[in-house]
Amino acid sequence: MIIRVEPSLKTKVSQLAKAKGKNLSELVRELLEKYTKERDMSAYIDSLWDRIGQNFSKNNISEADIEEAIKQVRSKNA
Repeated sequence: MIIRVEPSLKTKVSQLAKAKGKNLSELVRELLEKYTKERDMSAYIDSLWDRIGQNFSKNNISEADIEEAIKQVRSKNA
């Protein structure tokens, strides 16, 4: 992969990589992996909330039912 960045940014990133005992390629790989994991996690969580909402609707669970369940759990843990 070829990317173009300003020379000053390349210098700063190279220095940061060196301070971590890595080369520029290693640091960029790590940053890209972290970036994609964070984005994938976000998509997963969004999908999870959608599935939860669908299950609630399918099982006729209302907002009041959820609030009551929360109250019950909190009273047990108090």
